[in-house]
Amino acid sequence: MTRNHSGMTSPIIVRVPGNAYPIRMEEGLLERAGTALEDLLAGRKIFILSDTTVWKLWGNKLRKSLQPQRPPVVLIPPGERYKRLSTVEKIANQLCDYGAERSSLLLVFGGGVVGDMGAFAASIFLRGIDHVQIPTTLLAQVDSAIGGKTGVNLAVGKNLLGTFCQPRMVLADPRVLRTLPERQLRAGLFEAIKCAVIGDPDLFEFLSRERNNILRGRPGALEVVIRACAALKGRVVSLDEKEGDLRRILNFGHTVGHALEAATYYRRFLHGEAVAWGMLAATRLAVQTGQLSRAEADRMDALVVSYGPVPSLQNISPTSVGKHLTVDKKVRDGKLHFILPQRVGEVKIVSGITPQEAVRILEELKKANPFQRPAGVLSVPPTRKP
Repeated sequence: MTRNHSGMTSPIIVRVPGNAYPIRMEEGLLERAGTALEDLLAGRKIFILSDTTVWKLWGNKLRKSLQPQRPPVVLIPPGERYKRLSTVEKIANQLCDYGAERSSLLLVFGGGVVGDMGAFAASIFLRGIDHVQIPTTLLAQVDSAIGGKTGVNLAVGKNLLGTFCQPRMVLADPRVLRTLPERQLRAGLFEAIKCAVIGDPDLFEFLSRERNNILRGRPGALEVVIRACAALKGRVVSLDEKEGDLRRILNFGHTVGHALEAATYYRRFLHGEAVAWGMLAATRLAVQTGQLSRAEADRMDALVVSYGPVPSLQNISPTSVGKHLTVDKKVRDGKLHFILPQRVGEVKIVSGITPQEAVRILEELKKANPFQRPAGVLSVPPTRKP
């Protein structure tokens, strides 16, 4: 990790056609957000979008850092079930009520749901206003706040309505993760495992070696993970902004993961938990199709399972999962595409796997129940209703 002459961590730069923006990542950055954003804030109307949980925990620190400005705040309920067009309409209506203009700047302050919806709203409001991502969950800091993908869910599938809209800046403060529930932390770490498998063997070893420190939320360990994931995603997005080819590797674990989320009405799994099941399904498919050795698959599976537990696959309708697989964004020319690993650090885009094959793999995983914990270990609590 490099630091500049002022002692601040050097930013990661994402370079896409016509735009380049920094990902800044530092302990305590939220309290210095106003300084970090000084050039972007000058002469603009500023607005904040957050959810009620995040704002209660961290809103005062962000607002204080922006003084003497006191931007209006748009608050939405937390949770994947609210990631719908109806919520985006409410956001837009409130921005109108507050007098937002084409030159305004929206600070998107929250986890993956807020980040995706806020960026989507910014991309279409008045045909587009600038936004900044200030992610507050591990999943958002390692993945969803970076790269410009926006979206909302439909009942039949996840993120089926959306745009590509890059932020002007990403500000990630690992300190906000201190209030993150353990379940949310683990969910974000599954996205970190995804990054390790698709392109960072050193991160894979670090996640294996430092598991206890990472799960305890040790700042030094988490910062290594966040920075490695952000650097990898920044490189991939810089080479393929709109998922023409290379960027598709970031979907490892997501084909089945998204179908599981939709099949359970976005209520059973956190996103990272569904991706965990998706990664286990992908390794089995990779072995089945001759892409991956059993020994290498075992290494990947062991790391995924070691960051559990996650909710089970019990009582999930295979027919429903299969239906949602067929409307996934990764269906091309009528064929389902999977990202399958070949070894740690290398994956391949494979087409022609049928939804029935994927569902059969899920049935095998349901019977094996790899996330079952030893006696005495607490089970995963249900997702709290807002």
